Amino acid sequence: MASNEPTDIVPADDHGTTFTDPGTAVERADAFQNPGLPPHQLRVTDKDPKAAKRAERVIVLLFYVSVIGSVFAMAAYFAFPIKPNDLGSVRLNNVFIGLGLAFALLAIGIAAIHWSKALMDDHEGIDIRHPVAGPPPVQARAVEIFRQADRESGFNRRVLIRNGMIAAIAALPFPAIFLFRDLAPAAGTPAEAYSHTLWKQGTRLTKDPTGDPILASDVTIGSVFHVIPDGLLKSDDMLEEKGKAAVLLMRLEPGDLHVSPDRKTWNYDGIVAYSKICTHVGCPVALYEQQTHHLLCPCHQSQFDITREAAVIFGPAVRPLPQLPITVDSEGYLVAQSDFHEPVGPSFWERRGDYNV
Repeated sequence: MASNEPTDIVPADDHGTTFTDPGTAVERADAFQNPGLPPHQLRVTDKDPKAAKRAERVIVLLFYVSVIGSVFAMAAYFAFPIKPNDLGSVRLNNVFIGLGLAFALLAIGIAAIHWSKALMDDHEGIDIRHPVAGPPPVQARAVEIFRQADRESGFNRRVLIRNGMIAAIAALPFPAIFLFRDLAPAAGTPAEAYSHTLWKQGTRLTKDPTGDPILASDVTIGSVFHVIPDGLLKSDDMLEEKGKAAVLLMRLEPGDLHVSPDRKTWNYDGIVAYSKICTHVGCPVALYEQQTHHLLCPCHQSQFDITREAAVIFGPAVRPLPQLPITVDSEGYLVAQSDFHEPVGPSFWERRGDYNV
């Protein structure tokens, strides 16, 4: 006759092993006991009101040190300007602006830590977290906990500290506003800044970096020259102007060139000149494959076909390298016919195709 009494034996598995029902397990008498929280230790600032006042003054001082650091960074922006072709001015500008921002950020961090360790309520507690939103009573309790935290931190009660912290945080973004100004072109929009270079009619092509003029007869088939405009080395803004006017000069068999009708006079006996500044993000295009007549940008591997007016054949660049129209002067030196007929460098939303035409 079958029995209805519960059993603590689970049927055997495929290997004949039986298991004890976990519902009948007995709690061990020597199980680990919860030791509870250690006795609370009062801090010096809890025992001595004068110590608490000193800590408050130190925190306020640190917040205003942060304000001074932010103001110093802004003042350093003007006191140590970056001068063209002067690397020493770049170092001074970076050092003093960096010191100001470092003090501003460090003082806020130290003040916040000292505030929490010395003055905010110091007691142990257990916070039970739930994976989902609780019912309205639990949410009301959460609001109560936030209010309790506000009381314990003394944010509303310690007005001096609160105002110092607000002043430090409010002053901190201002140096960034001055630094972000340097990201914009010095004159007008990007279209205006990049659509004019030192190249103009009659400007000789010279070797980079010597500045020696280049005879057309010196440019052999398969050769490549790194070129800058004559007079660049004496320019007040040499580095900035070079970043726009740098050119690569190559000579191919004239029959290898596929020239548009409006560019038939832009090359001289197979000698062509193209902007060295990649149209992707402005890296220098400096690698020339003589056999394929391809120019390669080493940054992101954009490739340009010189036989087809520097058309993009691979990579993220979206437009060809701008071509510099060239010819020779009465002495046989290579000269520019005009400036580039379009902005050089990376593409941007203001760009149009009718500049300098």
